[in-house]
Amino acid sequence: MSTLELANHGPVIPVIVINKVEDAVPMAEALLEGGIKVLEVTLRSPVALQAMEEIAKHVPDAILGSGTVRNLKDAKNSKDVGCQFAVSPGYTSELGKYAREIGLPLLPGVSTGSEIMMANADDYYFLKLFPAVAVGGINLLKGFAGPFADVKFCPTGGVSVESAPQFLALPNVVVCGGTWLTPADAVANKDWAQITKLAKEASAIVAAK
Repeated sequence: MSTLELANHGPVIPVIVINKVEDAVPMAEALLEGGIKVLEVTLRSPVALQAMEEIAKHVPDAILGSGTVRNLKDAKNSKDVGCQFAVSPGYTSELGKYAREIGLPLLPGVSTGSEIMMANADDYYFLKLFPAVAVGGINLLKGFAGPFADVKFCPTGGVSVESAPQFLALPNVVVCGGTWLTPADAVANKDWAQITKLAKEASAIVAAK
């Protein structure tokens, strides 16, 4: 699988933080029920790897990835628990080459032209713009379209259900990353129906005309 294929499964990849292992499977099932198949579970909690392993075992229809992959250990652990892809907040050549060695498709994070060139040098042309809104958002992506016409982006960080259509309207954006699909209060209350509702709304997003 190439990471670019992730965009074939819908306009939004949820960026998920799981603090309790028992929430992992029902949350994943709620997202799938709403039409969201690609799940990025971030390594931002002590139980993240355990949660990923539960999803990999019990929700086989999910395309599971790990986020906040910052080093080789993160990449190896992600592969070992069953992740099918990884997402990094930045890029190093060491991580990019290692991910390829172990067969873990990587969506590298970038925010500058130099980082894009570093990723391109290692043959990565589908990149995450992060933190998208903070570093310039739509205007920055428009600026990158000229010199990096062959690069596709997944903007993540500050993207909302309201702004996603504007991002997706850009020719160099194929999918967005979003944290809004799994709000902390809904998870705390185990309100899986709310998460399914948000997933359905996200699945239905179309690019602005």
